[in-house]
Amino acid sequence: MALVNHLPKVSVVFLVILALTQQIESLTSSMDRTRNLEFSSQDIRIEKDGDYWLEKASNALKGQLQKRQQTNRAKNIILLIGDGMSLTTVTAARIYGGQAAGKNGESSSLSFENFPDIGLAKTYCVNSQVADSACTATAYLTGVKNNRATIGVTANVTKYDCRAEQDTKNHITSILDWAQKANKSTGIVTNTRITHATPAGAYAHSCYRHWESDRDISDSNKAIDQKRACRDIAQQLIRDLPGKNINVILGGGREKLLPSSQEIKRGRSDNIDLIKEWTREKTERNLRNKYVATRSQLVEGNVTETDYLLGLFTDSHFQYALLPGKESQPSLAEMTEAAIRVLSKNEEGYFLLVEGGLIDLAHHANKAHIALHETIEFDMAIRKALELSNASDTLIVVTADHSHTLTHSGYPVRGSSVFGLAGISNVDKMPLPILSYAAGPGYHHTFTRDGLRYPFWDDQIDKNFRFPATFPQQEANHGGEDVPVYAKGPWSHLLTGSYEQNLIPIVMAYAAGIGPGKTPNEISPLNRK
Repeated sequence: MALVNHLPKVSVVFLVILALTQQIESLTSSMDRTRNLEFSSQDIRIEKDGDYWLEKASNALKGQLQKRQQTNRAKNIILLIGDGMSLTTVTAARIYGGQAAGKNGESSSLSFENFPDIGLAKTYCVNSQVADSACTATAYLTGVKNNRATIGVTANVTKYDCRAEQDTKNHITSILDWAQKANKSTGIVTNTRITHATPAGAYAHSCYRHWESDRDISDSNKAIDQKRACRDIAQQLIRDLPGKNINVILGGGREKLLPSSQEIKRGRSDNIDLIKEWTREKTERNLRNKYVATRSQLVEGNVTETDYLLGLFTDSHFQYALLPGKESQPSLAEMTEAAIRVLSKNEEGYFLLVEGGLIDLAHHANKAHIALHETIEFDMAIRKALELSNASDTLIVVTADHSHTLTHSGYPVRGSSVFGLAGISNVDKMPLPILSYAAGPGYHHTFTRDGLRYPFWDDQIDKNFRFPATFPQQEANHGGEDVPVYAKGPWSHLLTGSYEQNLIPIVMAYAAGIGPGKTPNEISPLNRK
């Protein structure tokens, strides 16, 4: 230490960097050796044999040749949205999930990756090259593309334009509405607020996605002269069609339906209790109904004896499944199971929308560990849907609304944890993460105030770690690339290829013989009210 005190500042910095470099090299080398040995003991001998790969490809070819198109009518439609589930997210989650199950992560598969038909959907909005969840929900639920931040209206409606929102000529109906008109049961399941952009796309018409309650509108400084004309999304869910006729509504967001109180700090300012209103309206119509607020009420109560089920388990979004504080909330798979058991009682069939919305929220925070775990939770819901549905009469579509800028890079050895390091940079001798983002709050894990790269070591093991981002943003932006579409069941082959995102509901409607998809010749350019 005495020697260091007498060295020039530049020399001290050099010694510190040298020490850091040696530690990183030791850490990386040790990590690589351990994981490579672990992988080698399981798979490497087999993969060195060229015949292994030829046989694997031959079996895949046989599977493709044996595929048969299903052209019977779909009785049921299940649409599952992984919010922000980019292709990179799917790849990284596949590895993470496979390794967690003690398998070869790289060659593992999530359940939906084995679906027979896969396509790519273009996600842009009418006025934005990179989409948000509002315009994409409108596209894949109504068949019409519109402006960013608007829901269930044409592109004639811009953000905050309440007058245009209230003009019914600008309203568009959704596949949930088409299903109800065909006497099918309908349901929505999400682990975000039930009034958030994705679920709202099934029932609401809004010029601004964030006006979920009357308080949201009154607190906004936008369109002050028009705000009285706007109706909040929660009110539309409970009072309007098709929202009031949805059989199953399960998710979060009590604060958007309840008045403010000691328990609900950011509740409605109009003092209206929309949950009581929902119960009263169903009872007055002599409809069997049930409201549940905890996991035990959902999974232990006999909810299948009801025809209308409302479950709101959190004041806002759900807690991440990987973190504490989720005891009173059901899993996405449990909600999916409850929904299907209620909806499947209808002989005419059903339409069910399921959203894994926490994938997106975690990506916005650059929390890759949580985002990938939420993708596994989403996959468990898909597995439950597959288990409880009949492959011969149910069309299942799995897709994302938009992408995220998560990057999977470097040259990590096989068997590496995706949350680990790919090695060290040959420029600044600092660690190279396998996962990183283009932008977001993880920027402080990229550079220090002095312009040097942050030596985050093994901090990324922390489940709440914000993975490094290149550019600073309060939250990560969405990605603009196409998203995958995975389909299985009647007419699923129509969703192969590259196409606009708004094709998805038209194909689903055609498969079920409902709405504007009864026959190709009957599809109208705009399915307005």
